[in-house]
Amino acid sequence: MSRKALQFPIAPAGHDADGRSGAPAPILRFSGVGMRYGRAPETLSDISFSLPSGSFHFLTGPSGAGKSSLLKLIYMAERPSRGLISLFGQDLATAQRRMLPALRRRIGVVFQEFRLLDHLSAFDNVALPLRIAGRKPADYRLDVAELMSWVGLGQKLHAMPATLSGGEKQRLAIARAVVSRPDLILADEPTGNVDHELSLRILKLFVELNRLGVTVLIASHDQDLVARSGMPALRLDNGRLANGGDA
Repeated sequence: MSRKALQFPIAPAGHDADGRSGAPAPILRFSGVGMRYGRAPETLSDISFSLPSGSFHFLTGPSGAGKSSLLKLIYMAERPSRGLISLFGQDLATAQRRMLPALRRRIGVVFQEFRLLDHLSAFDNVALPLRIAGRKPADYRLDVAELMSWVGLGQKLHAMPATLSGGEKQRLAIARAVVSRPDLILADEPTGNVDHELSLRILKLFVELNRLGVTVLIASHDQDLVARSGMPALRLDNGRLANGGDA
């Protein structure tokens, strides 16, 4: 991927174009959180940690440790069975239902299975969050094209998802997750289905986003990638934070 392609054209909301922001404050806080599905034993137990605004962390642990479940709690796809979660300074347990869509719009999620819409072009998949938000195509066409160029898909604007490689689909999913200028990016095993070289390229995209002020949390079992990144990691083991949640 070229150096030019890594020049993210859109400054995230709440930050200057060069990524400056005020003093870091917790953008996310878990306090004694537990989660279970139905009457089964807890999937997550006594989870307590916080993420400062503008930070970059990995969430690691073996398969089945609860990484995906923890991410679902953050983007509000699931609710905790106990404990408190604070997101952007708002206690989710007491937040009014009408406030939740605005909170969700501040989060970009890169799903492990991509969740692209096969009947839409690559461009339209990326633009979908903006269309849902009521933006007019004339207002976002250039931004979306520049963003796709930034992730190395500038020549794939009209391609259909079925014609893209796994790595291209992953980068397309990243573009869709950041097109709305979120404050927090969550990625679930974003390098799980690509080779080592492409893993490093995808990591570089997330590092560039973080440099612009976006808070990043990546769930990954790739210990080599975590080590290469030099970023701190929260480790889940049997539904508990093995490192005590020191973020």
